[in-house]
Amino acid sequence: MSAESIGLQARLRYGRLLFRRWRWTRPFWAGLLTLLSGLPIAYFPYANLTFGQLTVRMSTTTGSASLIIGVLLFVLGLTMWFQSAVRVFAGVASIMLALVSLPVSNFGGFLAGFVLGLLGGAMAVSWAPGRPADEPGEKAELPEGEPGPRDEDGEPPVSGDLFLPAQGGGGLERVGEPVSAGRSAEEETTKENGRHRAG
Repeated sequence: MSAESIGLQARLRYGRLLFRRWRWTRPFWAGLLTLLSGLPIAYFPYANLTFGQLTVRMSTTTGSASLIIGVLLFVLGLTMWFQSAVRVFAGVASIMLALVSLPVSNFGGFLAGFVLGLLGGAMAVSWAPGRPADEPGEKAELPEGEPGPRDEDGEPPVSGDLFLPAQGGGGLERVGEPVSAGRSAEEETTKENGRHRAG
């Protein structure tokens, strides 16, 4: 194997990885389906089918409207690729144009453009950018073998506010320190009243 073929393979692999990264950062398949939906919608009203000596023309009275819808769907597909921040608007617009193409453009390009436009628009609306994977050094866990914070007895600290299920209510009720009549929980305990503060 020559050095040129190794260099070509490395360049092709690098280009493939760049394309994969570009594809993952935008609604790629939604844009592709929306691009493809514009083709049959714009093409069929201007096409002529020939069966032997019989020519069938599928043009409608709204041929220019079909061309406009097809071009707009094509532009919306490119918008999903290169301006993914407006993907929700582009998705909703492509769904609306696909619906309008049903009565205007030969049943939405014989349902091919209609179905592709609906799928592409729905995928664009539902697409959300992914979060990058956690790096090994970014985890908030303690390394193996290192104990967490402990109190004087060697036990993990317990929060002062405990939540217990409320009786018969189904909610949570805050359980604090018991308070004797006429005193607040913040008062200093003495030997006279026999109370002590735990924790």
